[in-house]
Amino acid sequence: MDSRTIAHLDMDAFYASVELRRRPELRGKPIVVAGSGPRAVVTTASYEARAAHGIGSAMPLSQARRLCPELIVVPPDFDRYRSVSGQVMAILRANIDTVEVVGLDEAYLDLTGYLTPNASMQRVRAEIAAETGLTCSIGRGPNKLLAKIASGLKKPGGTVTLTIDEAGRRFAGASPRMIPGIGPKTCERLLGMGIRSIAELRSQPIDRLRAAFGEHHGSSLARRSRFEDDATLEPVRDAKSQSTETTFDFDLVDRDRQLAAIAGLATELCRRLQAKRLHGRNIAIKVRLDDWTTVTRARTVDAPTNDPALVGRVACDLLRAYDPARPVRLLGVRLGVLQTDEPPAAAVSIAGDGQLELPVA
Repeated sequence: MDSRTIAHLDMDAFYASVELRRRPELRGKPIVVAGSGPRAVVTTASYEARAAHGIGSAMPLSQARRLCPELIVVPPDFDRYRSVSGQVMAILRANIDTVEVVGLDEAYLDLTGYLTPNASMQRVRAEIAAETGLTCSIGRGPNKLLAKIASGLKKPGGTVTLTIDEAGRRFAGASPRMIPGIGPKTCERLLGMGIRSIAELRSQPIDRLRAAFGEHHGSSLARRSRFEDDATLEPVRDAKSQSTETTFDFDLVDRDRQLAAIAGLATELCRRLQAKRLHGRNIAIKVRLDDWTTVTRARTVDAPTNDPALVGRVACDLLRAYDPARPVRLLGVRLGVLQTDEPPAAAVSIAGDGQLELPVA
């Protein structure tokens, strides 16, 4: 396992940095990129906002304003972010043979067999800075897990290399929460079992973890506590589904307004799919109620489609059938089982009257 060399490249405060590049007068000031409305959340924050005020991604904007009354809020421009991301990823692919893009602002790189991996990463960093004016942080390790951890240790602009032995010593007393893939709910359950640190998790009998979390998750926890990860890079990620959703400023009670929102989301989704020549057979909706209960409903049609009239009609039928009993906070529409080798159907019939309930997204 240690013969592999994997790097994780993470752009520093990506959205905020893109905004600062075109609005240099904001440099040195606490800014966040966030939408508007009473339920807006912080998409990303400048390092001034993070360090001085403790503002972070996914924090409600209202809370961020309380922490920093002088906060500057910049509306997001995702078209611009996608354009700059394309520049970054093109640089990576021009320099490194195997690149797995995992978001607009991060990617894994396989440096196994490179004679001078440090020089390769410095060249990539310099080209990104020259072309975009942005900085990045780079982590290296024998696997994706350690590379991901390492890239976050010296932000912004740092480079950190970790081995399994070094990580085991360095993070023995840290909370398991710091390991990617171990979320807050799992960490809470571990605390309930008296497991507070990575070292304590590593010392647990695997049978105890499997009994508490199931065969797969328990085994995964044991491996992650030892910083083991044999996942390979996936240079091309085929989308199995695409979706669009919206969170309302105020909970929707009126059914006609809910249906209108669903129809609009279906139109937006199909427009994107048509541009990519994608069609799907599995039409699904996502509904989040005011108490945060989240459900999904889906129905499969006979032939692939990206027809907004059909997708909208099926999605509305699913919403009527679910008949939310409480006000609705969020709605979404998804089209799955995507393919490109068949033309979109102008009209198809619904396959049966049954509904398939999907796991909560």
